[in-house]
Amino acid sequence: KALEKHPDVFDQVYIALVRSGESAGILDNILTRLAENLENQREFTSKVKGAMLYPAIVIGGMVLVAIIMILFVIPKLTTLYEEFQAELPLPTKILLQVSKLATHFWWLGLIGLIGLVFIIPQLLRNPILKKQYDRLFLRIPIIGSLRKQIMLTEFTRTLGLLISAGVLIVDALEIVRRSLGNSLYEEAVAQAGQDVQRGFPLAVALAETGIFPPILPQMISVGEETGKLDEVLAKVSAYFEQESAQSVKNLTTALEPLIMIVLGVGVGFLIISIIMPIYNLTSKF
Repeated sequence: KALEKHPDVFDQVYIALVRSGESAGILDNILTRLAENLENQREFTSKVKGAMLYPAIVIGGMVLVAIIMILFVIPKLTTLYEEFQAELPLPTKILLQVSKLATHFWWLGLIGLIGLVFIIPQLLRNPILKKQYDRLFLRIPIIGSLRKQIMLTEFTRTLGLLISAGVLIVDALEIVRRSLGNSLYEEAVAQAGQDVQRGFPLAVALAETGIFPPILPQMISVGEETGKLDEVLAKVSAYFEQESAQSVKNLTTALEPLIMIVLGVGVGFLIISIIMPIYNLTSKF
């Protein structure tokens, strides 16, 4: 009851585990498991964020340099080219036009950025739009697959932890459902919970949703038959975690050469656009 008064600090999983531990008289064991689970979550999240940090820094640096060049450097060169009436190659003309548009209409970009930050979250409060967004996001190559694997990792790990603590499957599904962050999977878990209430095994209920990979209901079926569902869910969670780590590795491996190619093309374009007119000017003297 005391923890429920602070929902911003203690989530539903934490509260349910503590309540179950108090009822069964094994609060010390439950808190130990919870601490291990939180540590695993922190370590897993750190791995994913750490792997994505380098590409994010490089891409952010590229965007920042491009903005500085277009808004501050290119306009000064434009004045130089006009004074000497330099003959401009096509890449330079394109760059100058882009710079002119950016310097005159930068406020449109600012409004668009503000709109992305404030308006889109408001739009996503609409259940229909949120569902469409979640569906499209999961279809993004590599990133969508990674998001699925991360959700499945957290779903199986948390569900296994709740079941091992003695929480009823229906209650555990409802608690986990609230933490998924994707409306498609939230609906699927809600449907599975209703099927379990009707008497269907958890494996059958999850398989009927059609959204979970076949390995999950298959492994859960084994756990239900052997009476070791929590242990099986822990193993499945470890499997999905390994898959997530591999997906992150594949993503960073694919991004690195792509970033280098884009960077090379961008630098080459800038060299041709800026240096060639200057070279033409100096060659006249």
